[in-house]
Amino acid sequence: MKCAFTKMQGCGNDYVYIDARQYEIEDPVSLSVRISDRHFGIGSDGLILVAPSEVADAKMVMFNLDGSEGKMCGNGIRCVGKFVHDKWHVKKDTLTIETKSGIKKLKLQLGEQGEAVSATVDMGRAILSPELIPVDLPGDRVVDREVEIDGNTFRITCVSMGNPHVVLFVKDVEKMDLASVGPKFEHHPMFPESVNTEFVEVLGPGLLRMRVWERGSGETWACGTGTCASVVAACLNGYVNKGEDVRVILNGGELVINYTDERVLMTGPAVVSFDGVIEV
Repeated sequence: MKCAFTKMQGCGNDYVYIDARQYEIEDPVSLSVRISDRHFGIGSDGLILVAPSEVADAKMVMFNLDGSEGKMCGNGIRCVGKFVHDKWHVKKDTLTIETKSGIKKLKLQLGEQGEAVSATVDMGRAILSPELIPVDLPGDRVVDREVEIDGNTFRITCVSMGNPHVVLFVKDVEKMDLASVGPKFEHHPMFPESVNTEFVEVLGPGLLRMRVWERGSGETWACGTGTCASVVAACLNGYVNKGEDVRVILNGGELVINYTDERVLMTGPAVVSFDGVIEV
């Protein structure tokens, strides 16, 4: 079967998008592994199926490049919003998208030709309870907690944005060897569902620099939920203020995050790289 796809990216966090209304993908796990390969496939951080929903404008079903299914992707969901608006012709500037982490609301920003160019996503409330993140540590929250990983001591803050994150504040994020440190967190038994690991440097008031090691994908150029988790952690550690826009510089661009006790708002681009056809 020949299958049309759209390659899209948000701050360099790129996925292959397939219209699940048009194509029935019997083995999305294997397909995600194959198309994600940057040498022998299309090249991406994974596969996202845009499917019909009974409770929202569309449903996002995502798979990482190793074939594992993800619950939520902040950069990916903005591109889903663009896909639904531009390709499904759902001409609303406010959309709802069903995910495994619940229904998310998007506010689209439109370009001169009426196409969606960026979006603000209401990511919902940040989850701080250890058993819900989940992280196997005692207490009501894990904020600036000292832990030992593979003989090294780290201070961590744990947050869930519908998927688990551990945030480390470092002096120089560019010098961090993510390929060495990231997997040690990803596969540590204190994280029973594995974990995404953010390494964050505070550059100034309202300005952070972040690199991320994503479970199932390795280092990616951006992670929307990870950016949200990093700003939440920065607030909890006193580096930035609640209710204020915080710019986060990623390998692939910038996102703007606003965190309050009620919700986390994320604003960033959604861009089509190219369209194509692949044999499934």
